[in-house]
Amino acid sequence: MSNSKKAHKTFINGLNCSQSIIAQYAEHYQLDLATACKLATGFGGGMGRMGGTCGALTGAYLVLGLEYGSENSFQKDKKNQTYDKIQDFTKKFEQKNGACQCWELLGCDISTVEGFQQAKEQGLTKNKCPGFVKNAVDILEDIINKDK
Repeated sequence: MSNSKKAHKTFINGLNCSQSIIAQYAEHYQLDLATACKLATGFGGGMGRMGGTCGALTGAYLVLGLEYGSENSFQKDKKNQTYDKIQDFTKKFEQKNGACQCWELLGCDISTVEGFQQAKEQGLTKNKCPGFVKNAVDILEDIINKDK
């Protein structure tokens, strides 16, 4: 099963969008699953359910940091490479999905009681978010595999 299908399934089974992404890569980067999920918890729902940047993006950003990131202040080239990869990922995600902000992707502001209720009643996170998670992993894999 592909990582995008695994992430899709992981989301449906209860991890948030950001956790579902990082969970697929934790072992590859020698990160235990529990730590990876804890690290990504706060990014779900557009940064702590505030409707900001979609957790599928932030989960992918974490993976891009693991793949390309700098380990110290002397690796400016790695930091810049990571920023470039994140910018590339973000453009591709927005082209594919029409937006990068949770509230725009869902069509309601889940940071409000009313918006959260609307999302629940309309099944937005069950119907839309799994596709965003899958798309994020597909784009992520394209970027990483291009360099191999």
